[in-house]
Parts: sequence; C-alpha cells; structure tokens
Amino acid sequence: MRLHWKFLPPQVRALVESHLGGEVVDALSQDSGFTPGFASVLTSASGERLFVKAASKVAQADFAASYAEEARKLQILDGLVPAPRLQWVHDDDGWVVLGFEAVEGRAPRRPWRPDELERALDLAEAIAEATHEVPESLGLMPVVEDLPELVTGWDVVPEDWPHHAEASALARAVAELPDRHFAHCDLRDDNILLATDGRTLACDWNWPVLGPRWLDLVNLLVFAHGDGLDAEPLLAGRALTRDVDAEQIDSWLAAFCGFMLARRTRPAPATSPHLRTITDWQAEAAWSWLAQRRGWT
Repeated sequence: MRLHWKFLPPQVRALVESHLGGEVVDALSQDSGFTPGFASVLTSASGERLFVKAASKVAQADFAASYAEEARKLQILDGLVPAPRLQWVHDDDGWVVLGFEAVEGRAPRRPWRPDELERALDLAEAIAEATHEVPESLGLMPVVEDLPELVTGWDVVPEDWPHHAEASALARAVAELPDRHFAHCDLRDDNILLATDGRTLACDWNWPVLGPRWLDLVNLLVFAHGDGLDAEPLLAGRALTRDVDAEQIDSWLAAFCGFMLARRTRPAPATSPHLRTITDWQAEAAWSWLAQRRGWT
C-alpha cells in the first residue's frame, strides 16, 4: 500500500508545494509496482504538475536509500537515457524526495499487445545504444555479483524438478556471459511509460548492472512468452539478439528461473505482499520458454 499525499508530513508537503509554486489540488497515486513509498502525480492550483517519489528514512529506510541511489544514478545519466527528467532532489535526516517531470502517458497493457511490446523492445535497444560507454562513476557491479542467486538459485530447488541437473548447469554458465554492458535490470511493464507525445520511457533506475547487452530485451520477452506471445521470432528479429548463441540465451533463462525459484522460498516482505505472486509467475514463464527451447517435456 503506497503512502498518499495527505499522509505525508507537513514539512514534506510544504517542500513539494514550494517546487510546484502553489497548493496541491490533485494527487494521483501511481499504485503499480511493489514498493510502499510515496509515488504520485501532483497538480497545483496553477496547473503545474510533478511526479514525486518520497520515502521516510525512519519508517522506510530501505526504500529511502533506493530512491537516493536512483537519484544519484539519474544525475549521472541525465540526458543520456530515455527516462522522465529528474528535476530536483531533497535528501535530509528524515526524508528522501525526488521531483520528476510529469509525463502524460500510461503503462503498457497486460497481456502484452504486439504494438506496445515492439515499443518496449525498441526502448531496450535505445537504452543499450545510449549506454554503449558506461560511465564509471555509476559504480555498477556485474549482474552475477549483484544477484548471486542467478548462479546458485537451483541449489535450493528440489532435485526432483524436471531436468534439474541440466538447468542448474546452464544457470552456472551465466557467470561466463559478457558482463561489461549497461542493463536497466528492472525493465518490465510497470516500469515503462508510453507517453502521449510518442516517447517510450523507462522508470525506476534503482538497479542497473553490468551484463549482456541483450539482458533487458530478453527479460521483456520472458513476460511476452508468459502472456502467450511467440517470443522466438522477436528474439530472432532484434539486432541485440539475432546473432547471440542460443546457449547463452538458454543460460540466462535458466539463471533467471532459478533466481525466481530461490526467491519464492523466502517469506513475502510485509511491505510488498504481492511480490511473491509476480516472482512465481516469472519463474513459470521463464521455465516454460526454456523448456520449449530445449525440447523438454
């Protein structure tokens, strides 16, 4: 459950209204996603609009830290990547507050529509192109170091899982994949904005990593496959993936699946009770596509 405008402390509301130049008369909470931090499009009496994210360093310490880190990364990536523009940052002893341009638009619909999926895949390719040279100041880690369960996830999956040994071996091979390219690493429908002005933008830049250039695109295709679309011609038709060795794609799918299966063994966070639902769904979608590609029954 996200925080709503009226429940923010008076000093935070006053800060936001100082940036808006007037009293907030409308607050539209953005209730997608899996974190409880404040995230709303705010409109002032004069018609000025901002998208604002905020989290308490006391009550929501982890989320406040992630917002601060997102701001740091976006300041480095400013003007480089297709994202809503970060306009200001406030970080004090109690709160982290970020003010973004308010972009008219919406998230892609689910199940994925082919035309909206094409825009999302274009976005993945645009991110890869824009970050061909990764700024060292980002301090990014290789994805297998940042998320070690990509390599070890199958260790906690019961061995009677079909094709367990082969899937585990494929997942361990993920450590050999190219790891020098930028990846958003959280590019899914609720972090994509189809703007009415024709832009396609990525949100929530908290978790970028170093990995294969095609990581974000393949992750999007996991969702597409799970929604019943044929991912194979899309994989074969995209510049980022058309020449990639099939074993590398299978290695990533096995690692992705094992990671999600390992996460399902943990209790669902009290702040994100629906997180395990999407974790399970992603594990099943990745396994289904991997099994189809390997000819497993």
